[in-house]
Amino acid sequence: MRDRQAVLSLLKGNHRQKQVVLGTVSGVVTTKTALIEHVDRNLQAVGLITTKSFQVEPNSGNREPIITEPEIGSFGNSVGLRNPGLETALQEIGQLRARTGLRALLNVSVSASTPQDFISLVRAFGELADCIELNFSCPHASEGYGASIGCDPVISEAYMRAIRDAVGDDFPALIIPKLTPNVESIGTIARALVAAGADGIAAINTVGPVQYLEPHSGAPILNNAIEGKGGMSGEWVRERALEAVREIREAVGDEVPIIGMGGVSTGADAAALIEAGADTVGIGSAFGRVHQRSWAAWTDAIAQDARQILNGGRSEDHSSVYLADHRQMEFFPCTITRIHEHASGVKVLYTDGSLECGPGQYAFIWLPGAGEKPFSIAESSPLTFIIKERGPFTAALLQCTEGDTIYVRGVYGESVEIAETANAVILAGGTGLAVVPSLLKRLQSRGVRSTIYYGVSGQEEAPLLQQELSAYGTYIAVADDGIPGRVIDVMDEAITEVSDTAFYTIGPEPFMSRASQIMSEKGIPDTRIFLSMERPSLCGIGMCGECACGDRLTCQYGTFMQLDFLKEQAPELL
Repeated sequence: MRDRQAVLSLLKGNHRQKQVVLGTVSGVVTTKTALIEHVDRNLQAVGLITTKSFQVEPNSGNREPIITEPEIGSFGNSVGLRNPGLETALQEIGQLRARTGLRALLNVSVSASTPQDFISLVRAFGELADCIELNFSCPHASEGYGASIGCDPVISEAYMRAIRDAVGDDFPALIIPKLTPNVESIGTIARALVAAGADGIAAINTVGPVQYLEPHSGAPILNNAIEGKGGMSGEWVRERALEAVREIREAVGDEVPIIGMGGVSTGADAAALIEAGADTVGIGSAFGRVHQRSWAAWTDAIAQDARQILNGGRSEDHSSVYLADHRQMEFFPCTITRIHEHASGVKVLYTDGSLECGPGQYAFIWLPGAGEKPFSIAESSPLTFIIKERGPFTAALLQCTEGDTIYVRGVYGESVEIAETANAVILAGGTGLAVVPSLLKRLQSRGVRSTIYYGVSGQEEAPLLQQELSAYGTYIAVADDGIPGRVIDVMDEAITEVSDTAFYTIGPEPFMSRASQIMSEKGIPDTRIFLSMERPSLCGIGMCGECACGDRLTCQYGTFMQLDFLKEQAPELL
């Protein structure tokens, strides 16, 4: 942590000095400590890293879908302030600070519905954060939170004054309220907040909320208690962001730092925001249009192009090449043509759709009103899914009948890079078998001989896809018979020779961890052991950060991770 004056000097004045400092924004990308470290280590153009908004108590947020993309690069979102709560967040941020000296400034976002809860949060993070962002602006938060504070200049000023009086003028972290654009005079609110003790202003949060309807079904996409409404971010809020930042700068003068954000995806966008009065330029939704491996090059290009524009040079665009040029979250309807009830609570759904998919990639299924979840694809054509009841959404999906419509989007992630070996051993458990057909086809195309071990709860589940899989190699189904993961023991006893062999495993993480350790001890190099880490996934495009496996997003790189990577980057998952 740096002292207040050092942070102030790093934040303020860039709109006058033609400097370009980029930042992440709350709720996008840097939502987990591993991703904070990734951005700090690899994205040198990013000088300010913002966490998700933390509350005193844990908040599970809204059910999926929480993000939608009605137009290319324009998004609607209704995350609902999903966060682990103060106790867990404080522990995680404390551990982050203990193990690494961050290059960038750390901006911890907090959200509350009372001044006292805001004070508790600010005090708790005061020794860990360089800046603390007060979320006065979330448009889809519960009553009493977010925009219900920031839309009222009297309430927001009272909150800010209470917080400043409680922590004092020499509080180590800068306190920066984040404002909603959904007001008549954002400059008036900004000026009042600065007078009440704010060290700077962040703007804007999302515009709206508005309702997003899926065109085929006519149903609201987002899942929440406000009729599927969500805030607007990305391309379609750029002009409002420029207006708001310009108005705030005119209201607060030159000395107050402004973190400006809204619709930035190129160097020209960043330069325009700085010319409007921003010192630091936040980038949010546009991260969802760029593959994670290109984040560093993209943000470098934004900074380079903006710097050239601000210093009177020729306007060049080196950043747009990294942006996806199509909608990545568009649903397409599929009719269920056949249902095979394999066992109690397990069905195979066959549809009239098709979707090219490799091992490690996945798609989302959406049912209007019920939500959406990611699923591996058992067959690309006809598009086929194996569904096992695990919660409310899969229960609703299992109630579908032939002729019903489901909605699919994807695919996400990348196919696993097949190891150059003569032999492969594949171990799958439960519905992890859905990944196996595409993996076997890929292995066969490389001339690899495969042996498949499939663990099932009971013998009645054993025939699942048996005919299809037996065509690609030796297929061995093993029932648990009361011993969870018994298939691992059978495989361990059967395999004695592992030279020129790779190992691929799909199933629950403890199941894969135990099996991988056994195969590593047998002599298979960790670089040839692949685990399908099917982490929770909410958006599929790299915005929410929920699918992080270490510092990699599975929605970007695919679910298969090598054992050596996991040992180094995510040992807690093994």
